[in-house]
Amino acid sequence: MYGPELDVDRSNLSHLFSERARTGETMILNMGPQHPSTHGVLRIVLELDGEEIVTCIPDIGFLHSGIEKNMEAKRFEQALVMTDRMDYLNNLGNNLAFCLALEKLVELDVPPRAQVVRVILAELQRISSHLVWLGTHANDLGAMSVLLYSFREREIILDIFEMVSGQRMMTSYFRPGGLWRDLPPEFEDTVQAFLKIFPGRIKEYEGLLTHNPLYMERTKGIGVISAQDALEQGLTGPPLRATGVPLDLRKTRPYSGYETYDFDVPVDNRGDTYARYIVRMEEMRQSARIIKQALDRLPSGPFRSNNRKFVPPPRSELGQSMEAVIHHFKLWTEGFLVPKGSVYMPVESPRGILGCFMEGNGTAKPQRVHFRTPSFANLQAMPPMSEGHLVADMVAIISSLDPVLGDVDR
Repeated sequence: MYGPELDVDRSNLSHLFSERARTGETMILNMGPQHPSTHGVLRIVLELDGEEIVTCIPDIGFLHSGIEKNMEAKRFEQALVMTDRMDYLNNLGNNLAFCLALEKLVELDVPPRAQVVRVILAELQRISSHLVWLGTHANDLGAMSVLLYSFREREIILDIFEMVSGQRMMTSYFRPGGLWRDLPPEFEDTVQAFLKIFPGRIKEYEGLLTHNPLYMERTKGIGVISAQDALEQGLTGPPLRATGVPLDLRKTRPYSGYETYDFDVPVDNRGDTYARYIVRMEEMRQSARIIKQALDRLPSGPFRSNNRKFVPPPRSELGQSMEAVIHHFKLWTEGFLVPKGSVYMPVESPRGILGCFMEGNGTAKPQRVHFRTPSFANLQAMPPMSEGHLVADMVAIISSLDPVLGDVDR
């Protein structure tokens, strides 16, 4: 048993259990909050009839990060660095949602070069996230070798992130109006080299899992949810597309120029854990396809807007212009004023729809910043997915949703 025993009669969750829990016919079990398969600090309260799950209750709120509230006490550009700490497997994607919302709020332009670079890095981030999911998901089910394979390619991507930003994970590389700095000279060749080897590496992963009888037995027919139930539960991302619903904001509500790229939205209509695996594997191929198109069209030119009201002057001007020095000083000490108003900007993260609501009040600090995070919404689907299955199946079901608890507790 993990965690303290639960007194059914005294628990504020007692109304969620069946009547048999009160008479002792079923057992209440805590799974987590520190359990190897929970991918963060997540507590799951299970009511079991033998090994069969009668009731499943996800219990969140153990991180207490307070990111959104802290953003209200910081200037807009300072608040950006906090987005990396939410979904720590989608750092650049979090940066992107925040920047797009702010750019929409103040009507700030983004140069074409920055737009294309954002797409390249956002898709590399999607592949990196799916590789972490693949390795940990397989490891949870006993296929330990897959973790070593998938992390091999993830290291290449993290090296690319470090090359452009100086950081492997907490990059804060996307900035309002464009990018922090321009790409290094070796960037294009490094990404091309990755694209050359990656399709063969995906085949290696699939060779280990796709037709593996043990893996199929642990995932096929496990955690099934219908398209209608998935929509009612607020599922998005690969878990929703694995039910046959082709909802992908890069297609249905494109941003950053995604409407100009040729790619498919992978779907599967089985709605089980195996289907979610199939969808993510194909998504990695499609991300590589997008990256190749972006590299082929990568333009030259500025990497950040020239709007000096919101963007600091280039470093090269600081030694030549006193006005540039003054402007740089004022932006970094006082920030820029954002007019009253509010916007909502959603993007497609590796886990589903990530939306940023932002409200300005005429000062340099936001009145409110709130994120609609996919991990939070997707956890709602755990009860209907798991009830009727064995407790051993919980590991596969949790990992198939790919939750990041920093994405939940903000």
